[in-house]
Formats: sequence, C-alpha cells, structure tokens
Amino acid sequence: MDAVTSKRQRIKQQNRQFILDAARRVFAEQGYGAATIRDIIRATPLAAGTFYNYFTSKDDVRRALDAEMATTLRPFLSEGRAQAATAEEFLSAFFSASFALKAGPTGAMIDLGAGFEDLRADLEEAVARGLFRPLDAGALAAALLAAAEEIAKRLCAEGGDAAKATEEATLLFLRGVQPPV
Repeated sequence: MDAVTSKRQRIKQQNRQFILDAARRVFAEQGYGAATIRDIIRATPLAAGTFYNYFTSKDDVRRALDAEMATTLRPFLSEGRAQAATAEEFLSAFFSASFALKAGPTGAMIDLGAGFEDLRADLEEAVARGLFRPLDAGALAAALLAAAEEIAKRLCAEGGDAAKATEEATLLFLRGVQPPV
C-alpha cells in the first residue's frame, strides 16, 4: 500500500511540476496577460482535464509560481540585507538584488512582492539594530518593493544601468528628493 501511495504521490508531484514548468515557459514567451490555460495545457504531456486537478485558474498557477520563486529566491534576497552595517548598505543590497533578478531571463515573471514578508522582517530587524529610525516596516517594505518593480521595468525597457539605478534608488530612500544643502 505504501509503494502505491508513494507512486501516486510522485505522479501527482510530477504532473503539478509539468504544469508549472509549462506555465513558466508560456508566460515567458507570450506574457502573462496573453497566455491562456489552453496554452499551458498544450505545453504539457497531460490531458486537458488534468490541469483542473491541480489548479483552478491561470491566477492560481501564477500564485504557485510566485510561491515557488519566493522560496528559491529568499536566501539570495536576504543575504545582503542581513550583512548590512548601515541603512545605505541595506538599501543598496535590496535594490541591487532586485534589479539583478528582474534583469534576468525570467525577470518579467518574478514578482518581487512575493518576498514582502521577508523584507518586512528584515526591516524590523534593521530598525532594531539601529540602521533605520523607528518606522512602520510594512509600509517601508511596500514602498521599497513598489519602487524596485517600477524602476526595474524602466531599466529593462530602456536597457539602463543597474548599478546606477541601484545608487539612485538607494539615495532616494536615504535622502529623499530635496536638493543637497
């Protein structure tokens, strides 16, 4: 009975992974908005109805991909923030990692927002260590993620310089938009 159960589990995991891998390819090729469930199913060796045994919608697949990506990227994104000794180092590590991810071959698929809770926790820790003044870590995490997403879109669209964008975004959050005194 255990061998049957484990074989059934392996098949279920394999089918789910077929769908996720196909969705990743289809979203990268066609864009999320243009892709359909039918496109995803055609990119798998599975029968059409099998999709619905695992996912209820295209959005459901996207959430699963985001969760998978967040788990994979968590160490990469948190490492520099954990080692930062100053607010500038923290922000620079965040923006640098974000822009590197978004500029990669699957960058359009990466939802930085999937790392919100980790960033919020890292910011709370940074506040406790005195790197930032006491503030709402959730609000700052949301602002940082929104800025990183928008700046990354421009970088990718315009072929910009990620290092320069990292420097400018870091300074924006450190010093605001007022001219130097």
